[in-house]
Amino acid sequence: MERASFVNQARVHNGYHYPRSLLTAYRSRVNLPDFLKEYSDAVVDNFDHYYAIANRLSRTNARQFELFCSRIGVVCELASSDVLDWFDPNMVETAFRVKEPAFDSRILRHLVLAQIASVGGIRVSTGDAVSRVEQCPDGLRVHSKSGVYRSPRVINATYSQMNRVHAASGVPTVAVQHELAEMALVALNPPFTEVGLTVMDGPFFSLMPFPSRGLHSLSHVRYTPHHRWTEGEAVECLGDPDEVSNTLGRSTCFPKMFADVVRYVPDLHDMVYRESIWEVKTVLTKSDDDDSRPILFRPDHGMKGFTTVMGGKIDNVYDVLEELTALYA
Repeated sequence: MERASFVNQARVHNGYHYPRSLLTAYRSRVNLPDFLKEYSDAVVDNFDHYYAIANRLSRTNARQFELFCSRIGVVCELASSDVLDWFDPNMVETAFRVKEPAFDSRILRHLVLAQIASVGGIRVSTGDAVSRVEQCPDGLRVHSKSGVYRSPRVINATYSQMNRVHAASGVPTVAVQHELAEMALVALNPPFTEVGLTVMDGPFFSLMPFPSRGLHSLSHVRYTPHHRWTEGEAVECLGDPDEVSNTLGRSTCFPKMFADVVRYVPDLHDMVYRESIWEVKTVLTKSDDDDSRPILFRPDHGMKGFTTVMGGKIDNVYDVLEELTALYA
């Protein structure tokens, strides 16, 4: 909750974001109620959220978006005339009011740590990098900075570091794409202070409340990713993604993001840039085609008892738990 889940748009997905990946959208919609129930204290829903459909370059038009929402069973209401007046009619076909909240990552971190403590008997070791995992007669050995640990089962959920562990452990790597991503934090004035706004479906932007800082996050499909590189399977691993990212330039693209925002919503001309936060984001390479965010789940990945997991969205954790329960029960 201090890295990729923090340097993000804090969106608890209800499916709207993925009209070109019905499975990703549907699983988000199905899992949302469970997330809201379990982590309600971290959920922020005191804002109006709108999805606008761009007139040009959008891969989804307004009618298609309505049909898509109907198929996955989510609310999609035409925005009021006052809201539609925010947009340049030459740039936006229409806009819809949706139900999709945000989460406060700092509160969510506190809730998860409390869950772990309530179970008891679980040791949490932070800042303790795993160097490799090896098969042994009585299960698996995990080598880390603090020592060697034995277990019948190991779950590799190290996200962007996943292939570093794989390569060091002598198991197959996975084809992934890393990107150094910039999230701009901005202050908005009324009527946008309690509004989330996403333009679909192409090289556009999204503004979401960023609860842990009392600001909005500004993300842009074209300008948020500064550098991209791939690794795994047929592509040689280039090393630790964090070390790679540290060699790359970090000059903000906020002026370009801002210039695009005011083309669509002229009244946002008075937004104030505060700072940018940066992180390495990782997705499966096959997600490039349809913008899907499938969960990678590979039991016995190169070693018996060694399971690799990489999820794309915070609320998809429930699908992982079902699979792990079936595997280990």
